[in-house]
Amino acid sequence: MTVPDLSIATLGPARIDSKLSGMLDAWRTTEHYVSEYDRVLLDDIVSVAAARGTSVAELPSLEPCGPRRKLFFDPSKTRAGIVTCGGLCPGLNDVIRGLVRSLTHHYGVRRVTGFRNGYQGFVASYGHGIVELTPEYVGDISMEGGTVLGTSRGHQDPQEIVDCLERLNINVLFVIGGDGSMRGAMQIAEVAAERELRISVVGIPKTIDNDIPYIDQSFGFQTAFSRAAESIRAVNVEAKSTPNGVGLVKLMGRHSGFIAAYAALANHDADVVLIPEVPFGLDGDDGLLEHVRRRVRDRGHAVLVVAEGAGQELLAAAAAGERPGRATTDASGNTALRDIGPYLRERMIDHLTAAGIPPSVRYIDPSYAIRSVPANAYDKAYCLRLSHNAVHAAMSGRTAMVVGRLRRRFVHIPMSLAVSRRNQVDPHGDLWMSVLEATGQPIRFGQVPEPVAEPVAARTRRKRVAAAG
Repeated sequence: MTVPDLSIATLGPARIDSKLSGMLDAWRTTEHYVSEYDRVLLDDIVSVAAARGTSVAELPSLEPCGPRRKLFFDPSKTRAGIVTCGGLCPGLNDVIRGLVRSLTHHYGVRRVTGFRNGYQGFVASYGHGIVELTPEYVGDISMEGGTVLGTSRGHQDPQEIVDCLERLNINVLFVIGGDGSMRGAMQIAEVAAERELRISVVGIPKTIDNDIPYIDQSFGFQTAFSRAAESIRAVNVEAKSTPNGVGLVKLMGRHSGFIAAYAALANHDADVVLIPEVPFGLDGDDGLLEHVRRRVRDRGHAVLVVAEGAGQELLAAAAAGERPGRATTDASGNTALRDIGPYLRERMIDHLTAAGIPPSVRYIDPSYAIRSVPANAYDKAYCLRLSHNAVHAAMSGRTAMVVGRLRRRFVHIPMSLAVSRRNQVDPHGDLWMSVLEATGQPIRFGQVPEPVAEPVAARTRRKRVAAAG
């Protein structure tokens, strides 16, 4: 079996005594805490662990998070930087606040610099200023959605970013962002290493879609699906209040349907959940449209929840003859999605009307409203714990890594591993089984259309943008 590289890079030996070392003397490994000298096993299934054919001590394992007795950086001479990148997500301000307070109160770091508008904030040509982050400055920001530092998408030259870090004497950089941001952070760490600069680069993975592998949940995810569940409730009330009512909610989820799945489970009102991981067909007796018609006929209404990345095969087939020149990627190199919501709405109206059941369709797309809200209590606590662990890792000299929680344990994960694949809903896993049980929908709908080949020019451009970061 393949064993991933779980080793964590360090800048050198840690020789400085930490102010927190005295507290650690009272802590030992238990079911609730893992000592810095212990490890967290990657495998949690007996058959998988046994198949590796090694002793317990040789099984793949991860470094635990937490404070270390020895530091690499002298806090009194350390300057830290913080940047937020990519799309908005609940909890960004909570992470910023947690980083600043931990650096200053726990370690005594005297200067924390915030870079504005993502990676653009490091590049002189954009002209974005910096902000000195103090406990007073960040005191109330967790009450607000978004990020006080601003954000942006797109690749920036890592050489220019490291130039900026060097000019400002930044020793520690915290990057809060998704997989594209973490790829950029890896390049920053590589350039710093090539220049023999001792700069720690630590990531706090942020993705509202929950698609970062090797972690249980990304921060803000619980807030997101909780708010999404409210939209399902609203559209269900609307659908039940009108003759032949059909409610349709489009939620976030480009390639991973976690928000749609969990929101539907939290609400219980959805009759159908559509996610990118499970292709579906519209037509025929076993197709989605006939399923919706039967639900409306039998119950008087139906509610559908669709992730934004679902049904792209249908849309690609429908738009195979569209004019050339349409954007195929966004600024981050992500494939530009066609809009499944309006397409489904029109197809359902046409099908039900033709069947003699003129529908009243209510369509809601709450995506941006969900992204911009403050984190709920659970995510606030989670953000704070991630922030503490990111600071502990950076001050001990670890770099090119992210912090995350795997099966209740906070662990260090190499950045290369965190961007190695996308976390997705397993169509054969227990989460999707629960969704099928909750909705009563069949395992599959109709005949799935054959994928439409991507034009060579578009594919080449997409790969070039992705390779650039």
